[in-house]
Amino acid sequence: MAGSKFIPDRGLTTRMVLTMSLLGILYVAFIIALVLVGLNIWLVVAIVVGFGLFQYFSSDKIAMFSMGAREVSPEQAPELHAVVDRLCAMADMPKPKVAIARTDVPNAFATGHNSKTAVVCVTTGIMRRLETAELEAVLAHELSHVAHRDVMVMTIAGFLGIVAGFLTQMGLRFALFSGGGRGRGQNNPAIVALAVVAVSAIVWALSFLLTRVLSRYRELSADRAAAYLTGRPSALGSALTRITGDMARIPTDDLRKAEPFNAFFFTPAAAPKGFSLSTLFATHPPIEQRLSQLADISRQLGTGA
Repeated sequence: MAGSKFIPDRGLTTRMVLTMSLLGILYVAFIIALVLVGLNIWLVVAIVVGFGLFQYFSSDKIAMFSMGAREVSPEQAPELHAVVDRLCAMADMPKPKVAIARTDVPNAFATGHNSKTAVVCVTTGIMRRLETAELEAVLAHELSHVAHRDVMVMTIAGFLGIVAGFLTQMGLRFALFSGGGRGRGQNNPAIVALAVVAVSAIVWALSFLLTRVLSRYRELSADRAAAYLTGRPSALGSALTRITGDMARIPTDDLRKAEPFNAFFFTPAAAPKGFSLSTLFATHPPIEQRLSQLADISRQLGTGA
């Protein structure tokens, strides 16, 4: 996919197309609904387009800044660059920028809206904890996100939820401070604000569910792609087990700061254990499912569990 040697995933492609199509329909319906409840159409378009452009072109910079990450040169991180160089050669794909985030939270992520702006970032915490083979497997996972272009799709898919969430908060504040009890006509600003809140809340919930379903599948897809590219699914399984176990030792405040980026992380900073309603809204599939898939691939490749 995307001209690389990562195994193609038609299931991922189908889900990305379906998600974007459904979100496109939801996007149009959202604009129409906001106009029908009383908002000026040009204001709606300006807000939606403005947020969309900002999210699309600035998502990588926002993620890097928020995680305290900085791009590093081959001279600054020769071993890390050597691993990325080797994987990109194996995958026959352009090399993305390489960055390091100075945090003890053991994780990695990929961001960027195209191959030119793509960045693969690892934390100092994950570099300190993983063996070279494990780190290579994790980086292969992140590079597959870039090659499959699901990072771009997640960036685009996420912006509608951001707009809806923003309008929900603004509508609630406006209704609260505009004197909701005054006026009984249809043009009562408080009524309009509450209508905007209702529409935005519904759109936010639907977009949230759509992106979560896609997010869980893309993680399984990236695990498969990395396992087949490196030929060492056990290394990725070992990295998953090690990181998940060490996550419990990270201070709660650090995990809370990292949690908003769970959708882009190799493994979530905080994940529900076992099956519960919260797993339906999780950004990642359960670790048991990921390890089971990797064990199946090990058997197929004859490399052992």
